[in-house]
Amino acid sequence: MKMRPGTQTGFLLCGKEWIDGEAMEVRSPWDQGLVGRVTVATRADARQAVNHAAASLRRTRALPRWKRREILEDIAAALIEQKERFAQLIVAEAGKPIRLARAEVDRSVLTFKTAAEEAVRLGGESIPLDLTEGNENRWGLVQRFPVGPVLAITPFNFPLNLVAHKAAPAIAAGCPLILKPAPQTPFTALALGEVILKAGWPEEALAILTLSNADTAWLAEKEDRIKLVSFTGSAHVGWELKAHSGRKRTLLELGGNAALILHSDWPDLDEAAVRTTHAAFNYAGQSCISVQRVFVERRIFQTFLWKVVELAAHMPAGEPALEATEVGPLISVAEAERVESWIKEAVAAGAKLVSGGERKGSVVTPTILTGTQPGMKIRDEEVFGPVVLIEPYDDFEDALAEVNRSRYGLQAGLLTRDAGRILTAYRELEVGALIVGDTPSWRLDPMPYGGVKDSGLGREGIRSAIEEMTEPRMLVMANLT
Repeated sequence: MKMRPGTQTGFLLCGKEWIDGEAMEVRSPWDQGLVGRVTVATRADARQAVNHAAASLRRTRALPRWKRREILEDIAAALIEQKERFAQLIVAEAGKPIRLARAEVDRSVLTFKTAAEEAVRLGGESIPLDLTEGNENRWGLVQRFPVGPVLAITPFNFPLNLVAHKAAPAIAAGCPLILKPAPQTPFTALALGEVILKAGWPEEALAILTLSNADTAWLAEKEDRIKLVSFTGSAHVGWELKAHSGRKRTLLELGGNAALILHSDWPDLDEAAVRTTHAAFNYAGQSCISVQRVFVERRIFQTFLWKVVELAAHMPAGEPALEATEVGPLISVAEAERVESWIKEAVAAGAKLVSGGERKGSVVTPTILTGTQPGMKIRDEEVFGPVVLIEPYDDFEDALAEVNRSRYGLQAGLLTRDAGRILTAYRELEVGALIVGDTPSWRLDPMPYGGVKDSGLGREGIRSAIEEMTEPRMLVMANLT
């Protein structure tokens, strides 16, 4: 990647070469300053990438497990060495506060380290077949093989770690990778691509394409040599992509409007308020598991509400490069305007604005609402902004029903010490994961991760993604004695 003072220019990484072409500007979410220009990929570039990927499958499939592990370990080591470089890229293009950007690099290191460990654990199974008369000299072996070229599509909000969640398992599984990063955050992905190639991954087995959405959909639909499509992003786009992907495997990690239940037996309301505030407003709520809905037992509702209000009022918001900043801008002024309009719509329909709700450019102040009702966008849809709804409940079963009254089902949080309530919630809540003792925003990267309903299909997390990117193949041995 060529560097310019104050900006940078990304050339399309495709197979074995950097390709120049028509450029697209990338601007800072904070001040709309020019971050750089990146080449726009064409359908011809996409075809070339698929040609390289298909031709490289024999080579990636033949890479021994120790070599895949070595490549992944070298990538992790390079990220540690270049931590500040990647953190600054994330701040520049995603507007993520610098401390959170550094934390994202740390998470990406764990992602690649975990994939390195899983690469050498990818085993098989010996199956006895002498189960009926006449089959005395038969036995079976099952091993997992790479499914083939993978098309990975990633969003802007975690421009390094969500790319890592596609790239690391693909390398561990031996799958060539074609990556389409978000147009707002291509430089982080391109920088990671350089690191991956330097670590020894075959050049023809990696392409990073800044394709248009239309050309990405065309690639997913028309190119049968792509065997798996892995998408992280909005529910509308994800399900539309699946509908046009034909027989390809599809892995979808989509959105949510994550809910937290707080029962009165939780011993530390101060801790609960701190966790909730950070989970709702860090990075301006631009996470698919950001806390959006909080249901609090009525006897502690007012106390908890005002603790969150007090904490939110003192959260530093603004320039992401400043060490103290926690909230930061939304990815664009247009997104900030959308969030502002949803807040105003809810208030006009009867919701109470407790605090926040102000917008200046791309920054929306941490916003707390109560008195919301089903049918309001801000309650039913994924707000993807610094907004939290805090509502009281009287009966625990009613709180569970409110969590489930959503077309999404990614993760939910539960703060209670009662084992019966925990087990009831685990049984009843329609989510991919229930986080007890913390907010639904908690995630450790190696764990299986994904949702139900409109929140997705399949599971990420390194081992789960490797299984998605491989397929079992049976070998039957007969009459060899």
